[in-house]
Amino acid sequence: MNGVGLRLRPLGIDTHQEFVIYMRRDCHVCRAEGFEAQTRVEVDLHDRRIIATINVVDSDLLAEGEVSLSTSAWKALNAILGDIVGVAHAPTLDSLSAMRAKIYGHRLDAPALKAIVTDVAAGRYSDMHIAAFLSACAGGRMDLQETIDLTRAMVDVGERIDWGRTPIADKHCIGGLPGNRTTPIVVAIAAAAGLTMPKTSSRAITSPAGTADVMETVTRVDLDLPAMRRVVEREGGCFVWGGALTLSPADDLLIRVERPLDLDSDAQLVASVLSKKIAAGATHAVIDIPVGPTAKIRTNEDAHRLQVLLEQVAAAHGIHLRVVRTNGAQPVGRGVGPALEAHDVLAVLRGAAAAPVDLRMRSLVLAGDLLEFCGHSIPGAGKSEAWRLLDSGAAWDKFQAICEAQGGLREPGVAPLLEAVTAERTGYVSGIDSRRLARVAKLAGAPGAPTVGLSLHVKLGDPVQLGQPLFTLHAEAPGELAYAKRYLATHPILTLGEEAKS
Repeated sequence: MNGVGLRLRPLGIDTHQEFVIYMRRDCHVCRAEGFEAQTRVEVDLHDRRIIATINVVDSDLLAEGEVSLSTSAWKALNAILGDIVGVAHAPTLDSLSAMRAKIYGHRLDAPALKAIVTDVAAGRYSDMHIAAFLSACAGGRMDLQETIDLTRAMVDVGERIDWGRTPIADKHCIGGLPGNRTTPIVVAIAAAAGLTMPKTSSRAITSPAGTADVMETVTRVDLDLPAMRRVVEREGGCFVWGGALTLSPADDLLIRVERPLDLDSDAQLVASVLSKKIAAGATHAVIDIPVGPTAKIRTNEDAHRLQVLLEQVAAAHGIHLRVVRTNGAQPVGRGVGPALEAHDVLAVLRGAAAAPVDLRMRSLVLAGDLLEFCGHSIPGAGKSEAWRLLDSGAAWDKFQAICEAQGGLREPGVAPLLEAVTAERTGYVSGIDSRRLARVAKLAGAPGAPTVGLSLHVKLGDPVQLGQPLFTLHAEAPGELAYAKRYLATHPILTLGEEAKS
């Protein structure tokens, strides 16, 4: 055991995956070693070891000689009540000097980025350190070579799958458009066509739902690598949360800090997306970039800059990439939030009469592009082939088979509290603010509470009457519902015009 032993006592404090150790201020180890609040220390138990941040306790929560751990740290050490842990100073992190250099505007070479990413993946960086690194790299402060090197470093610190064949298909949307949940539909169509599509997805970063959040409402997504490989070899595709894998493991640690910062820079976005594709063994990827006035990418100039960066970094790593720009003027589908978006996905796959037409058509376009890009369909025939696979039920059958292979298919839940927001006058829908809409869904509790969010009842250009429902809020608690309504009172998400557009 490294360091002086202290007895563990559980307190049940959730720090959202950040490793924290709780120690009394008068603890003899704290005093002897000079530990204080926010000190980084190494904690070991048997053959397991983590780096954690000290929080100081000035109460009777802990007795003399006792310490506690955050729930994530407790799980990482596989601890039980009464275990004796060793606590010692954490090793010096040489990579912090490179990170500080970046803060002051210096560029980072490949070894420096490799050192930083290695330390992040090993859990040696606190959330404060990760936030500093992300901030230093945001706002166009990473050049092309740095982005290429960051992507390579993120791949190198994890495992990499070789499927032993080509093409290996992938598809990704850069986000920023609520409800744009085309990925599960595209995977089902591609796998039904006979393509291999091992889809790994992230949880939400700045949105009310990520693909992993949505798919978790219908099946298990936390598969390890052997389980993922078994599913793909059996069914041709999968829906797996990247955080459960050791593929680009630093990425999910960076995403965890990006979420509360509401930060998603171009360089980090590109490195995040492409490192996961490379590590998962993808050879061909279609990237959807929605462009709209309140989307993540607002102008064609911004889309072009991001497209060029994606293509250059992909080329440097040997990935074939096709970028598709789509209309980001308004949300896609009806639901915004994990379960609500899952209901839309299932409706499209099942061929339900009430399925969102826009979600269906976007999925067909992207699936058609992927079929052509991977050589399954001749140019111009991909969309019709995707259409056939969806309408025949083949995609739905494949979706069910993949879910069953991952642990079973279940129906997504429904929130207990629903409240409609109605039109205050007659007119037509002249604008929908996607960013505010996403904010409302998050204030209602998404994605943490999977059934909450909102469902839209109108689209751009639709006529509305006084008192007509515009959207419905879904919540699990009255307080969250009230919180979302207070925001809506000063931040309307829909704009009504006086008369319909011609």
